[in-house]
Amino acid sequence: MTRESFEIVGVAAAVITQPDGRFLLTCRPEGKPYAGYWEFPGGKIEPGESPLHALDRELQEELGIQILHAEPWITRNFTYSHATVCLHFFRVIQWQGMPQAREHQQLAWQQPDQITVSPMLPANAPVLRALILPPVYAITRATELGVPAALQQVEMALQHGVRLIQIREKTMEKGALQAFAEKIISLAHGTGAYVLRNSDTILPDTCGTDGIHLTAPQLLALSRRPAAEDGWCGASCHNSEELYQASSLGVDFVVLGPVLQTSSHADATPMGWRKFADLIRDYPLPVYALGGMEPDDLAIARELGAHGVAMIRGTGRL
Repeated sequence: MTRESFEIVGVAAAVITQPDGRFLLTCRPEGKPYAGYWEFPGGKIEPGESPLHALDRELQEELGIQILHAEPWITRNFTYSHATVCLHFFRVIQWQGMPQAREHQQLAWQQPDQITVSPMLPANAPVLRALILPPVYAITRATELGVPAALQQVEMALQHGVRLIQIREKTMEKGALQAFAEKIISLAHGTGAYVLRNSDTILPDTCGTDGIHLTAPQLLALSRRPAAEDGWCGASCHNSEELYQASSLGVDFVVLGPVLQTSSHADATPMGWRKFADLIRDYPLPVYALGGMEPDDLAIARELGAHGVAMIRGTGRL
């Protein structure tokens, strides 16, 4: 095996996003490996360049646009027949100029849940799935609030655009929990939102939810990801060991915390934003910041590389 085969090529890639959620894909032109395949725009990181500087240069060369605001997102390794690449993805939400095909490549604006171009580069399948995930993950607390108030909070959250909800009622009696879950699912599915059941609840697999959320102990006990029929799979993490296990199993996303002090876990020492950012740097999965989150914390979390925020009490203040 040659020395070159061990080298990993750094690549910066852009998820250029419109306010309506559309993002830009480009088609690799003739003369390049995988010509005709669709990908996120970007390119190789040159020696001495930061990923963001490389991305800005590449987007000016490929599309004639300049980045005004970009947020770090996920970092994924993938081995092709010709190279192993380390893809540093950024969400580009503000730019100057109109994207143009400067390399005579095709361009296409796409919706995350409705991709109309193909074939896609193999490395991008998990990335496209991750783009479907919304920025806010709401977690129920009916045991604390009471069922009527909790349902009202969820309904208001859905009206404010929340599209991912976790049912986390670990002490609720089975019959009451089943009835509560049915109402949450009906409300959520009426708006196109996803509902996950916490794996510590007594809800059955067939209750109509769209996936499962694993506790940290359950995550560490698993040797493989739960079956595909469970749909979405999230996991709770608090440290690097649990983050590693989540990425090894290939779950869809994680929540990491507590970031800030929270009244529900007053005895837990929060990690703070700096440690949170260190833990998720170059991480391959979307991460939601958890613990004391308020709606205004979403911007901070995304600037540090998070996908979004997970909220329990903060959901009521959307």
